[in-house]
Amino acid sequence: MSRRHIDIVLRALPAWLVPLAFLGIIELAMRASSIESDGLALPSQTAAALLGLITDGEIFLRTAETIGAIAVGVPIGGTLGLLLGVWLGLSPTAARLASLSIELFRPIPPVAVIPLMMLIYGLGIRMEAAIIAFACFWPMLLLTRDAVLGVEPRLIEVARILGLPRRKQITKIALPAAVPRIFTALRLTLGIALIVAVTTEIAANPIGIGYAIISSGLSLRPEVMYAFLVWLAILGWLLNESLIAMHRRLFGAAYGDAAT
Repeated sequence: MSRRHIDIVLRALPAWLVPLAFLGIIELAMRASSIESDGLALPSQTAAALLGLITDGEIFLRTAETIGAIAVGVPIGGTLGLLLGVWLGLSPTAARLASLSIELFRPIPPVAVIPLMMLIYGLGIRMEAAIIAFACFWPMLLLTRDAVLGVEPRLIEVARILGLPRRKQITKIALPAAVPRIFTALRLTLGIALIVAVTTEIAANPIGIGYAIISSGLSLRPEVMYAFLVWLAILGWLLNESLIAMHRRLFGAAYGDAAT
């Protein structure tokens, strides 16, 4: 078979075949070596555990808890970051005055505010949502600011010459031109939110997918732990693909391909 024919065959292969083949190799290698460990599980055992979690509905309950915190935290942190980012992008004076505060507070890891949020809200979705909001605020702020700064300056200057009030400069000029890049910022923000949510649940909050992962590991049920990890990967992929599809629908294939 020529190189050209090999390339044609490789292009025709579905993308899911690679991880499936990888799992098959792991299954065969583990069975051949007879490895036994409290921290390992065969891919077939993981698949059976995942099916069991889906059948009894536990995985959907844990998912609802995690997604619920994200659904509260992302709109709060994302909206605040969006509004402040637009303001800083349009006002050099505000950007200069806020620069030191941003650089001081932005590097604080979200997990570092867990004790503070526990003192304020206790355990539960409110505490987790507050941490997610804190984590999502910064990337949305910075990426929105950069998106507005990337708007053609002459458009803003023409709007000022025409005497448009600041509100219309934002709604008629800055935001429409920056929306595709802001949407990309939203994709990044949602990915961060999922990471922070699961990390918070593993570290301190006894709800959601993160808590299910750590509790199944501590109870020496590795197949359940891996099942939740696989589900988490699927969930992240579904969220990302949904946003990519929405991005392409709203802004066209060129923007969608660039965002990917």
